[in-house]
Amino acid sequence: MSAVVRPRATQSPCNGVCRMDNATGLCTGCGRTLSEIGDWGSMNDAQRARIRDLLPERMAKLRRERSDSPENGR
Repeated sequence: MSAVVRPRATQSPCNGVCRMDNATGLCTGCGRTLSEIGDWGSMNDAQRARIRDLLPERMAKLRRERSDSPENGR
């Protein structure tokens, strides 16, 4: 039986691409808001896990926003 490996909740999702998307208010690198980024160090594991669970959907939203952007000819 294979287990799904999930990063520890305490591990920051930051990948060094720190740029905020004006339309969504999310970091284009990790999907967090500025307040979540700023508060990360003082959050407990449960709070961090809750945010990490939201990130895949947020990153998908950012990808959709970029693909629909007028800068991409759409």
